[in-house]
Amino acid sequence: MTVDEAARVPDVPVVPDVPVVPVVIVGAGPVGVTAALLLARRGIRSVVLERHRDVYPLPRAVAGDDEIHRILQAAGVGEEFTAISRPAKGLRLLDARHRVMAEFRRTGHGLHGYPQTSMFDQPELERVLRDALAKRPECELRGGVEVTGVGPDTAGPVRVTYRDEHGCEHELGAEAVLGCDGANSLTREAIGGVWEDLRFEEHWTVIDARTTADVRCWDGVDQVCDPHRPATFMRVKENRYRWEFRLRDGQESVRELIAPWLPPSYDGDFEVVRETQYTFRARVADRWRSGRVFLLGDAAHLTPPFVGQGLCSGLRDAYNLTWKLARVLQQGTDERLLETYESERRPHARHVVRLAVAMGWAMTGGQDGAAALRRRALAAACRIPGLTERTGRDLSPPLTAGPLVRRGIRRRLAGTHCPQPWVTADGRRTRLDELLGDSFTVLTSADPSPSLTALAQGLGIRTLSTADLGDDGTLAAWLRAGRADAVLLRPDRVVMDVVPAGARGFTDTAAWAPLLHTTRSPHPTPRTAEQSLLRSTTR
Repeated sequence: MTVDEAARVPDVPVVPDVPVVPVVIVGAGPVGVTAALLLARRGIRSVVLERHRDVYPLPRAVAGDDEIHRILQAAGVGEEFTAISRPAKGLRLLDARHRVMAEFRRTGHGLHGYPQTSMFDQPELERVLRDALAKRPECELRGGVEVTGVGPDTAGPVRVTYRDEHGCEHELGAEAVLGCDGANSLTREAIGGVWEDLRFEEHWTVIDARTTADVRCWDGVDQVCDPHRPATFMRVKENRYRWEFRLRDGQESVRELIAPWLPPSYDGDFEVVRETQYTFRARVADRWRSGRVFLLGDAAHLTPPFVGQGLCSGLRDAYNLTWKLARVLQQGTDERLLETYESERRPHARHVVRLAVAMGWAMTGGQDGAAALRRRALAAACRIPGLTERTGRDLSPPLTAGPLVRRGIRRRLAGTHCPQPWVTADGRRTRLDELLGDSFTVLTSADPSPSLTALAQGLGIRTLSTADLGDDGTLAAWLRAGRADAVLLRPDRVVMDVVPAGARGFTDTAAWAPLLHTTRSPHPTPRTAEQSLLRSTTR
């Protein structure tokens, strides 16, 4: 909406000379930049405001799953992420003497078409994302600025104020604001959000180091279940390692802490890249949205690191929201579509946080009187045949039922993700998502009924048969296992509704069809290198 357009809307406050852009993103970390790239690929322009001029150089997140690799593919950097990451074997639980209690294996090819666990260096990922951002004319990154205000929430453009490095105040109007500004989020404060504390808080020291020593490791993540010194260890890159130790009384040197992993009396090269202390917390914001202002990533949830899902959850936020926001801004889809962001993502993120807390208490033992009992129960559970294999399959549960997830007894696939095999299109091999593009798709293993064909045509949804994809039967087997003849896939590859085996069509279209109705065709922003976004007003 331009200022002139806003002026024609009753009761919309207009400030002269304040430019309005489609989306302002507060924070240029991985979540904020990924959101900008996903919007750009749908023709939506954004301004990203970031207080740092350059990528923060020290490592933080180091692990991701195949789902976020797929999201990065959707953002246009899937192959680049492959080049800077390496597959990991999974998670091992060790006792206090470093004997293996259990292994949770992760495969090299998961549901989403990538290794189930990948190790990476966050600064490298951020550079990949920033490089991609710089190539998109729909995106503008303004670094070295401090956002000072968001809102108030009105019927018109959201006001965003910020201060540049010279102390000058600026103002922007935005049709939507994405708060990707971390745990101390100003955006969360602006919408009146407060933390729900899930009752986990521990103080840990994190050590990132580089060495050519023969470090004892198995190319996965080791969790030492020692109540006196719980620890986490992993190899990140060729000669890069991370250790995490829960703090306790008394000072210990880095060499004393990591000695069990190094050769005896090792005195060779060992460079500490970073040593810092963290407080691991488990929190979820009580609200993620106010009008057109949204929270994503650490602004919305804080996850202890025990299942490696902190950054993963943030990227899921970005993927879930951006396709919905693009349809509303570009095609005039019902505003109620945006309500499904919080209703879908908040329960999912809360589940993942609680899973991390449960894993943390089980693996570290906690510090209460029941710690020994929990460790014995964990050790016994790990001996149950098949349990560790099932537990290690997927840490991301299906989405809960809602307007865009029609779950039921005969619709077991609803809320889950469609697999991503390699398929054949126009004589060439490609990943499924490259063929599907950014649209809804009806995927069917049977000849579609006339009513199903008419519905797809009426909504402008393409229909694909698994028999035509050349995927070695992966998709047909998935549908068969889910007792479905067809599924409706959302742009984020979540199954929205199901045609049960033997049925002739979707049975709940009245619930979701109004949310897919559009009032205008999309008009992508011209992608010329010369195009630039409106400049903010200096106050």
